[in-house]
Amino acid sequence: MAKKPLISIIIFPGSNCDRDLIVAIKKTLNVETKIIWHNEKIIPKSDIIFIPGGFSYGDYLRAGILATKSPAIKEVIRWSKKGVRVIGICNGFQILTECKLLPGTLTKNINPSFLCKDIYLKLNKNNKLIKNISKEKLKLPIAHSQGCFYCEEEQLKLLQDNNQIAFQYCDANGNINKNNNPNGSLLNIAGVTNLKQNILGMMPHPERAIDLQSLNDGKFFFEVLKQL
Repeated sequence: MAKKPLISIIIFPGSNCDRDLIVAIKKTLNVETKIIWHNEKIIPKSDIIFIPGGFSYGDYLRAGILATKSPAIKEVIRWSKKGVRVIGICNGFQILTECKLLPGTLTKNINPSFLCKDIYLKLNKNNKLIKNISKEKLKLPIAHSQGCFYCEEEQLKLLQDNNQIAFQYCDANGNINKNNNPNGSLLNIAGVTNLKQNILGMMPHPERAIDLQSLNDGKFFFEVLKQL
């Protein structure tokens, strides 16, 4: 992004991570953001479109489904097909699966309770969207009750074969096993991309980990966006 980039953030009734995202982008990229309300019918051409976390429409029916009916999401779909990068975090990930921009679905945690803690993520350096992140693993917070990633076996194999699994839950040493799987996701999946790898969905919150006094691995996620 050689020119001054434009980063748009979609906000729904019930979004609650949009301000964190605005601050994170400003602090790590020194870029202003454009806020897009859910009922806006036009999104200007953007370098990146973010869909933040929260509880869009109160998670009624199921997480993310009502947001897919909004005019703004129709624009997100249109721009994504033109190659614009789209990143959904937590509820944003759920929305992207519900509108079929990403494969799979996010269901209730295997232990049906709200999870709020710090976890480790192992990065797939063969995924072009995140390959330039300078660390092999990140420590980020999660906060969700419907973060268990599921898809059919055939789809899971495609995700593996095409390097679409971007993040997997792991331990502090980068080991991936069921003991480090907080929500029961298949293969410890914490984030995936579409086949073209211009759309990313992830359950952990990098925007909540940019504080130098505590968690700061989120900055490595945002700083790599300069290279996109």
